[in-house]
Amino acid sequence: MQYPEPIAKLIESYMKLPGIGNKTATRLAFYTIDMNEGDVTNFAKNLISARRDLHYCSICGNITDEEPCEICRDTTRSQDMILVVEQPKDVMSMERMNDYHGLYHVLHGVLSPIEGKGPDDINIANLIKRLQKTPAKEVIIATNATPEGEATAMYISRLIKPAGIKVTRLAHGLSVGSDIEYADEMTLLKAVEGRQEI
Repeated sequence: MQYPEPIAKLIESYMKLPGIGNKTATRLAFYTIDMNEGDVTNFAKNLISARRDLHYCSICGNITDEEPCEICRDTTRSQDMILVVEQPKDVMSMERMNDYHGLYHVLHGVLSPIEGKGPDDINIANLIKRLQKTPAKEVIIATNATPEGEATAMYISRLIKPAGIKVTRLAHGLSVGSDIEYADEMTLLKAVEGRQEI
């Protein structure tokens, strides 16, 4: 038996989300149908608002609804330190630690020849331009401990070091193959404290 078209389309929409298979999408679709109309309307409005009202900060590349983002506008943050991460969600993970008070730069990915991602496909050029205009003394590279993350860290290090800027890498308090997003605050704190020059 086929599902009615509205349910089938809703299941199909949920399956476009990462990590959502047919069973989970079906469960979410039926849960959505059982929600009251006000909650469904708010859910739809929030989806549209997030898509329409958010953009990437022109300075750091973090996701924001203002220009520049709140972190880049904060004059109390250390202007001589920039922490480079793969994705905007990594900024939020680092901020939960409440112990890093520098700036950020979001790459929006890593170098991955297998996926056809080279230096022009991620936010490296803006980082180099930014470093030419700012008083940064240290760049902390906080890409994930994956082969692609390591390759990206080494590539960025080779670009930045000739300018006399100190380049460090998060210490391996993070387990190899793990994502910053899932690390607890203490692990992140130890990783920042034990960073090493590369």
